[in-house]
Amino acid sequence: MKKIFLKAEWNNLVMANYHIDPSLLQSYLPSKTELDFFNGQTYVSLIGFMFQDVKVLGIKIPWHINFEEVNLRFYVKHKENNQWKRGVVFIKEIVPKQAITYVANNFYHEKYSTLRMKHYRQEQAQELVTGYEWKFCDRWNKIEATTKKEMKQMITGSEEEFIAEHYFGYSRYNSSKTFEYEISHPRWSVYPVTSYHIDCDFSGLYGDRFSFLARVKPNSVFMANGSAITISNKRKI
Repeated sequence: MKKIFLKAEWNNLVMANYHIDPSLLQSYLPSKTELDFFNGQTYVSLIGFMFQDVKVLGIKIPWHINFEEVNLRFYVKHKENNQWKRGVVFIKEIVPKQAITYVANNFYHEKYSTLRMKHYRQEQAQELVTGYEWKFCDRWNKIEATTKKEMKQMITGSEEEFIAEHYFGYSRYNSSKTFEYEISHPRWSVYPVTSYHIDCDFSGLYGDRFSFLARVKPNSVFMANGSAITISNKRKI
């Protein structure tokens, strides 16, 4: 039985997914992982969502129970006992809570940053509008999706399934060791996106190698409904 570090809900996940040259990600790969491809393509995803009902080691920390997160991540796999584990590596995760940043960076070797953030969710006659904003260098960045109200199941073998169905997190401990933690949640449904708006300083936030993302359209954008999740204690591999 794995020990649980964190329980929470991840809700209303707006996911914008981009093809990327795999050579741009090689230096971010933790030891013992390799890039995970879908139909021959490597992806990065800009994701905004609500982190809600957070309990760390079973305890709710005042003023740190509900908050926004925006992250840029890519997809990897790790082979253990002749079985592949599919996971994610984060380029950066943005939250509005300094304590969350401290815990994640110091205990999980993640790459959190603390910025002012806000969100909105508007219900219209036939659609939902969901958005996340974060302030960087006196400029508000944004990821927003307008979706249909009716959810649909993810299709087996689809790009949506590839993006959403990664159940491990990996972060570099040092040049030869990696932290691994398991993320558990039920299979999500998705809201079809009818339009979206992304305004992000990719270069300033993530470095020059990601600046091209501001000039290209994502390969896909969808919103997952989300669910309760658990994150296990880390282990070294």
